[in-house]
Amino acid sequence: MTVSVSMTVNGKSVTASIDARTLLSQFIREQLQLTGTHVGCDTAQCGACTIHLNGRAVKACSMLALQAGGAAITTIEGLEGGADGKMHPMQEAFRDCHGLQCGFCTPGMVMSACQLLADNPKPTEAEIRAGLEGNICRCTGYHNIVRAVQQVAAAA
Repeated sequence: MTVSVSMTVNGKSVTASIDARTLLSQFIREQLQLTGTHVGCDTAQCGACTIHLNGRAVKACSMLALQAGGAAITTIEGLEGGADGKMHPMQEAFRDCHGLQCGFCTPGMVMSACQLLADNPKPTEAEIRAGLEGNICRCTGYHNIVRAVQQVAAAA
């Protein structure tokens, strides 16, 4: 069954006809060609597909695109660092602290880390580790990811 869905993605209104069973992650990647939202597990365990939906971090593989109808979505491509075109401070911190290796988990980690600091601007190391538990990185051992989040928190 084909249905129409409308939402705002990275500040732009989008409307599309989709199969009613389309996952939000599929819609973002395949229909909108925003491939920074990665799909690692399709079971909401790895966090690679994390986006912001109405200002909250969610795993895009865990919901249908229809459920996001009318919502405001921000993907890693829409994360803004400022009017000068710079990267978001969290993206810069991941780069500066070497918080990435293969990069597959990085978009979801960055989106989750931004949500973490929005909820708790001055987290402890333990709170950062707990806040990122829903995101899996198979490369870094998390130490530099934690350092990146600490760097942004210290600068705020």
